[in-house]
Amino acid sequence: MTHREVVQALSGLMLGLFVTILASTIVSNALPRIIADLGGSQSVYTWIVTTELLAMTATVPLWGKMADLSSKKLLIQVSLGMFVVGSLIAGLTPNVAVLIVSRVVQGVGAGGMGSLALIVMAAMIPPREMGRYSGMFGALFGAATIAGPLIGGLLVDTSWLGWRWCFLIGVPFSLAAIALLQRTLRLPATPRRPVSIDWPGALLITAGVCDLLIWSTLAGHRFAWASWQTAAFVAAGLLLLTVALYVESRAEEPIIRLGLFRNRTVSLTIVASVLVGLAMFGGTVFLSQYFQISLGKSPTVAGLMSLPLVFGLLVSSTVAGQLISRYGRWKPYLVAGAVVMTGGMLLLSTIDAHTGVPTLAVFMAVLGVGVGMLIQNLVLAAQNDVPAQELGATTSSLTFFRSMGGAIGVSALGALLADRVTSLLAERLGTTATGGGTAKVPDLATLPPQVLTVVRDVYGEATADLFLVGSPIALLAVVAVLFIREKPLHTLSGDERRAQEEAAVVSPHGPPGGEPDPVRSCG
Repeated sequence: MTHREVVQALSGLMLGLFVTILASTIVSNALPRIIADLGGSQSVYTWIVTTELLAMTATVPLWGKMADLSSKKLLIQVSLGMFVVGSLIAGLTPNVAVLIVSRVVQGVGAGGMGSLALIVMAAMIPPREMGRYSGMFGALFGAATIAGPLIGGLLVDTSWLGWRWCFLIGVPFSLAAIALLQRTLRLPATPRRPVSIDWPGALLITAGVCDLLIWSTLAGHRFAWASWQTAAFVAAGLLLLTVALYVESRAEEPIIRLGLFRNRTVSLTIVASVLVGLAMFGGTVFLSQYFQISLGKSPTVAGLMSLPLVFGLLVSSTVAGQLISRYGRWKPYLVAGAVVMTGGMLLLSTIDAHTGVPTLAVFMAVLGVGVGMLIQNLVLAAQNDVPAQELGATTSSLTFFRSMGGAIGVSALGALLADRVTSLLAERLGTTATGGGTAKVPDLATLPPQVLTVVRDVYGEATADLFLVGSPIALLAVVAVLFIREKPLHTLSGDERRAQEEAAVVSPHGPPGGEPDPVRSCG
């Protein structure tokens, strides 16, 4: 395919991705207002974020497996349709409970879109050329991330619209993406064969992950970390995941193929993805709350303050992608990205309620540069090192573990934030902590000046603690990427490699035409 044909084919895909990314960022600056209006607590704030990540995490392997067995185009349209349903429910929600349910539906759709977009890219584009298109998707991510908080802030600050439109605004764009995909996306027909989806494995994996996430959210305030409740949650989660491993090892079409973990590159990129998700999501998801509560900024200004992080990510992902396509080297960018990300986390661990905006901008830009060099290139390294038939399973596994890391990070660090805020407020205001982060998220306009000062200081200190805890996690990502072995990038697309691999099976002397098999020549 020519560059023009690829861009046309990816147009609907990019619009769908833009909508799902926008939905996750547009709500960031609205959450404090949503929670205040619906009467939620700090723990509810965490769960509104976590439930979407959890649904996305639990369903990504299933989307990836179905992509290897059926029409990728149809699956993308189905995922966008589910996203539309979730957005409508969220926009019309009467209370926090319904909002959390709607976030689950949104997460299922977003999980399919995020996973399938990478799979379709790998099917059409050779890894050696992936950099230029990764740059396009980096720009798309940056544009959606920039536009999201700004649009969300404006909607919240506009009295005749309000925060409900943060969810409803994505519905027409999602429907347009479905129509555009139908018209522009052309993929080879997937050969029909008997399909056996591993539903028991999917259920066990989902149950095990949910159990551990619920434990990481509740431990430390609902009950002690060292308690019988902790023992029960952890034992149940590990038992479910152990049974899931047994089921997966015997399933005809496993959700997560255990043989992937014998590949050193895949295993290390999965470890790095988990750590990146823990560090990045666990810390940055609460920055908007810090801007509005600790610094006293409006939702619109909070959106503007997130620009340095987004610009850092946008520039680093675009530049790294272009350099990888030109020179064929990718490991230096992984190592540099992990080191810079760790530095950004350490810098943000020094913030408080009096940190200046220019200083914050520099710290966030550093974090964005590191993350931008890591996320897409981890996927590229893994896709380059597996047979074409396993691209879907490999990509979805990486997305699954990164999302799981993010969900665990948001749950655990959100629990830490809730506990720190509650205990610090009790200590400084001389009141009794209610525990569990059950104190209401404050409405700053109703607080006396003396209390307002204390609240801002408490949220600043608690947010810095999150980044301090996330810094050693980010450092472990440096260790993981150092041990990844760099291999030459393929020059054939996923579909071309699949055809060549199938031809090689038929003819033991190699693919037709006598050309070398790039899969074998790359090790």
